[in-house]
Amino acid sequence: MSSAADESNRSELHPEVRIGHVHLRVADLDRATAFYRDVLGFDLTVYRSDYAFLSAGGYHHHIGLNTRYSPGGTPPPEGHTGLLHFAILYPDRRELAYAVKRILERGYPIGVGQDHGVSVSVYLSDPDGNGIELYYDRARKEWFDSRGNPNIKAEPFDPRELLVESGLTT
Repeated sequence: MSSAADESNRSELHPEVRIGHVHLRVADLDRATAFYRDVLGFDLTVYRSDYAFLSAGGYHHHIGLNTRYSPGGTPPPEGHTGLLHFAILYPDRRELAYAVKRILERGYPIGVGQDHGVSVSVYLSDPDGNGIELYYDRARKEWFDSRGNPNIKAEPFDPRELLVESGLTT
């Protein structure tokens, strides 16, 4: 193949491009900060009068929260455009199970779990109604069937099953 053909087949994005952080408008900065710090376990890196940054692993911030344009605000009603959810990627099934355990121990509600074939996800909403997906990816070799078709599905499961499988039940 010629180099021109190689260039035409190349993705426009480098394969290591990632989404770096999400920045959310919230109604109550203290309440939102407490959720992301105390319930999900992120480290607080910056806190000011109208914004906060939280992260994992020493990164400057994965999550930005602000009330600059939304103090006392309400979530958009169903049927409006906007963020459906953002996703937090865990390294493996056991770490996702630890996250589920932490959330349940703090009395915070979790929605449904879904086996997506390529990944396993647990869904919930933050105190401002922002959707959150907590998930881990299965091994890349499991992403496709023998014909090369993606193994994508949406089979619901009880997130507490992760605790039982990982030996984290109390």
